[in-house]
Amino acid sequence: MAQFVFFYFAGVIVLTSFMVVALRNPVYSTLSLLTMFLHVAGLYVTLHAEFLFVVQLLVYAGAILVLYLFVVMLLNLKQELRFHGQVPVGLILVLTLFAEALVLLLFRAYPQAESAARATAMYPEGVGNTEAIGRVLYTTYLLPFEVASLILLAAMIGAIILAKKDIFAK
Repeated sequence: MAQFVFFYFAGVIVLTSFMVVALRNPVYSTLSLLTMFLHVAGLYVTLHAEFLFVVQLLVYAGAILVLYLFVVMLLNLKQELRFHGQVPVGLILVLTLFAEALVLLLFRAYPQAESAARATAMYPEGVGNTEAIGRVLYTTYLLPFEVASLILLAAMIGAIILAKKDIFAK
């Protein structure tokens, strides 16, 4: 039963991801993206990653998708989209990714026993997902976390300066 649920979520994720790129109407493409985000969240539930499930729903299916919808609604959509020879490059990339996925499935880097031992060491008895993520994030990965926050702060300041310049230009 668990494999059926996984293959259902994986199949819908692959199908809707393809539809995001293939559909010509941007609104339908955005709705396909919403469906994909919701199924990714469902996949997180099956993996017992409740924290990632909530983050997926709030951040991606909520905030990011609303941003996409606003951008789609504000754009001038009367122009037809043209690919200008991007299809061969896209096919090469898709075949490369498919080959990589096949190699990963055929030759797994870690045996199942070692992977289970790593999971047990990472989540000791009585520690939940959120607490384990917090411990790892604020101990092992503190420097990358702080660097990412500084990059986001710089991007936010840049966006404010650009928006402020446009306000005063009018």
